[in-house]
Amino acid sequence: MAVDTEADLRRQELRGLDRLDSTRTRRPLVRRLWDATWPKVAALALALAGWQALAATGWKAEAGFGGPGPVLRELWAALTDEYAGNGLPTVWDAIRVTMTRGVVGFLLATVVGLLLGVAVSQSKILRAAIGSLITGLQTMPSIAWFPLALLLFGIDESAIVFVILIGSVPSIANGVISGVDYVPPLLVRAGRNLGAGRVGLYRHVIVPAALPSIVSGLKQGWAFSWRSLLAGELLVAIANRPSLGQFLQASRETSDTNYMIALMIIVLAIGIVVDVVFNAFDNRLRRRRGVAPQP
Repeated sequence: MAVDTEADLRRQELRGLDRLDSTRTRRPLVRRLWDATWPKVAALALALAGWQALAATGWKAEAGFGGPGPVLRELWAALTDEYAGNGLPTVWDAIRVTMTRGVVGFLLATVVGLLLGVAVSQSKILRAAIGSLITGLQTMPSIAWFPLALLLFGIDESAIVFVILIGSVPSIANGVISGVDYVPPLLVRAGRNLGAGRVGLYRHVIVPAALPSIVSGLKQGWAFSWRSLLAGELLVAIANRPSLGQFLQASRETSDTNYMIALMIIVLAIGIVVDVVFNAFDNRLRRRRGVAPQP
């Protein structure tokens, strides 16, 4: 009888814990959107206020530096194709060309970086031979590769893609190498004991365990590829291929400061959007692993 009573008490305690867990309900969508939005809106308002205050002092007025009002009007005119009637390329044409280059270059870099990272992480000879070289390449400024790229490929798309690969492959490869290195040996032994072969071990054990580091490497690789791309477009102007970098260079040559800053805002906005996508995937991954709070 005492045993039954003790068992009942334990069941009641467990039910109490279950009730505590059940009170952690999902927050309403409006509340989640508000919590995610207001810090960004506040930061943007402070940045615009600081920008306006700096412009009001007359700093660099001789160079055409003004407040956010003229720049935002210029940005609106560009994005609404106000200049499309003159037959010249529009900002949307430039965005399309730049994003196509960026996506193609990043996808190629992802394939090369993942394969290189897996090879180095599994070969002591390769790690000893090129492990430090990969890190060294990652620290080199992308702009330093453009003279060589122009000599090898000329003024062509291949020169830009080459520099994107050089800039982003090391980051992706290092993400894979770091992730594989930190996979707990216990997981690997457990997978082998369960009969997983070399391919199965990678697919079901090593890659899932190393995925957070791989995603971090991909995110960093995109940042390097985006920087390399814009640097390349400032230097390499290809006929009939308008780009954001080419528009930036043209606005500098014509001293159109407002238009130049508007283009910089577009470049920044694209980078933020891509970062939001990566963060959403990373947050979902962390929630599935129980290391991030539920929304």
